[in-house]
Amino acid sequence: MALILYSGAGNKNANKALIAAEYSGVKVDLVKDFQMGVSNKSPEFVKMNPIGKVPVLETPDGPIFESNAIARYVTRLNPECGLYGSTLLDYGQIEQWIDFSATEIDANIGNWLYPRLGFSGYLPPAEEAAIAALKRALGALNTHLASNTYLVGHGVTLADIVMTCNLAYGFKTILTKSFTSEFPHVERYIWTLINQPNFKKIWGDVKQAESVPPVASKKPIQPKEPAKPKETVKPKVEPKPAKKEEVKPRDLDEEEEAPKPKAKNPLDLLPPSKMILDDWKRLYSNTKTNFREVAIKGFWDMYDPEGYSLWFCDYKYNDENIVSFVTLNKVSGFLQRMDLARKYAFGKMLVIGANSPYKVKGLWLFRGTEIPQFVIDECYDMELYDWSKVDISDEAQKERVNQMIEDAEPFEGEPLLDAKCFK
Repeated sequence: MALILYSGAGNKNANKALIAAEYSGVKVDLVKDFQMGVSNKSPEFVKMNPIGKVPVLETPDGPIFESNAIARYVTRLNPECGLYGSTLLDYGQIEQWIDFSATEIDANIGNWLYPRLGFSGYLPPAEEAAIAALKRALGALNTHLASNTYLVGHGVTLADIVMTCNLAYGFKTILTKSFTSEFPHVERYIWTLINQPNFKKIWGDVKQAESVPPVASKKPIQPKEPAKPKETVKPKVEPKPAKKEEVKPRDLDEEEEAPKPKAKNPLDLLPPSKMILDDWKRLYSNTKTNFREVAIKGFWDMYDPEGYSLWFCDYKYNDENIVSFVTLNKVSGFLQRMDLARKYAFGKMLVIGANSPYKVKGLWLFRGTEIPQFVIDECYDMELYDWSKVDISDEAQKERVNQMIEDAEPFEGEPLLDAKCFK
């Protein structure tokens, strides 16, 4: 009896066993016409795995479920294939990295991604914790890969197969270039491995996600308000686009549906603007000297008040900004969640003060004459700030814009703890 793997095509957990089979020379057949939600609920399937998850491997001696267990079984069918190294230490370190990949990489990618897809309730603080934990894990992996081509030894092992499959899924779905660029050795590792013949045969072409998926539910689960917000005049917003069809949660192991055509962003339908946002971002990044004379002057030469708008923002709860690194992480999390607006926005966020409590203030340039509605809907941080539109006819406000763009110090009489740019 041949080994039969039950799963839909393209499932990253099934791919672990299929790649291991390519390296070990073991024949594993992927079952045909497998339908998630139908095939995995049949009595025959539930008998092999009582909770109905994929993948499941049918062997002559009985079924095996859990993807890492299946990959281990396939690998051990050929002890000479080298996927488990050559020493007891190799074996231990391979198992170490398999566990690390499951608990530190795969779990945290899922904790970030799945609530956004509607698989579970979306809780912004939980997302922030998942992102922080994932960055910590990728940082540790990046350090290891700085002096190692592979996880263990000098060739591909089962640890590399499991790690690459978990990373590839993340790169395809949520780990954008702006997120992974902080980990260059991880980037080199994933693109090297995923393009090896045995990997490419199973995965095909892998393309990195261009943006973080929007939250399926428009109303995230909100934590208890830290303090009663001040009464502020909310900025006018552009009319809401037609309501998108709500994304229905699917089984976590369900194979991906064919992508549907994306609806046009309302900002793409605005009349053309004389201001080219990428030109401004390039000028900002490339100006190293005479910033006022070159970058600031260039900004106002480019600025189009009919196609863009400028906004000041002030954090509502500055009295809570007692610990410096917590405050900085709060701002970093905001910028990370603003990734969905990268094509339409430029921002500067200042953390101000020599001592706590620190003040957080920002300047944002948005496409359109109002704050884009999709940003207000999707980025919960927006409601944590008071927003006021810049009056460019007021020279004092224009000068404040200049100072925030160039990170002028002192700013409003106080030193800067940090300045972050969204571009």
